[in-house]
Amino acid sequence: MSTALEAHGLVKAFGDLRAVDGIDLAIPRGTFYGIAGPNGAGKSTTLRMLTGLLRPDEGNAVLDGVPVWPDPLPAKARVGFVPDNPVLFDRLTAPEMLEYAGMLRGMDPDVVATRSAELLRVLDLADVGEKLIADFSLGMIKRIGLAVALLHSPRVLVLDEPFGALDPVNTQVMEDMLQLYRRGGGTVVFASHVMDVVQRLCDRLVVIGGGRVLAEGTVAEVSGGRNLQDAFVDLVGGRDLEEGELSWLSSSSG
Repeated sequence: MSTALEAHGLVKAFGDLRAVDGIDLAIPRGTFYGIAGPNGAGKSTTLRMLTGLLRPDEGNAVLDGVPVWPDPLPAKARVGFVPDNPVLFDRLTAPEMLEYAGMLRGMDPDVVATRSAELLRVLDLADVGEKLIADFSLGMIKRIGLAVALLHSPRVLVLDEPFGALDPVNTQVMEDMLQLYRRGGGTVVFASHVMDVVQRLCDRLVVIGGGRVLAEGTVAEVSGGRNLQDAFVDLVGGRDLEEGELSWLSSSSG
């Protein structure tokens, strides 16, 4: 199977902190791929190097067959990226935001109008009217961010913690859109530390800790027949409580 996104020896340091320490990845085309790890593991830094937003200190990425560095613009045309907190112009309405995004990408206005209407309908944003993005809920902001990322029909879609703090309704709308995109031949890559989401959605995943790859494979391979969260905690070094610790929490003496 051909790859949609590759990482070759990616390294990034911030001062004395080596946030990403030699990561190699080969993400198959047409898959739902998870990048899992605890907070501070290097997930977001890795995603930003893969998508042309942050220049690596060492190594390179290849996106849809195009090297990302040193010139990231051709690769950026092939990817849609949704950060943890989408950066949007909050004094615009949802249709205006999509129209502006289309202009920035040099898209035909008629194509933008048609795709915008379809995306807003599927993402349950068609009835927001003239409401400004500044007045959107978190779930609505995540959904319009996804619409902006999909507008130009990218070959690869990359999301950073897309389901964080979302209620079940918003989560389901987002998941349905991602599955629709994947069925059309797209590749979905998302970072998360919520293992039930990763286990439910992903074909394959990589677990990152301390800026390094700790495990990679199918969900079954990484979990080893266990609950994925238990395997994840073992990999990243979770600590078990010892007998007697915090026993005062159950004390009735006050």
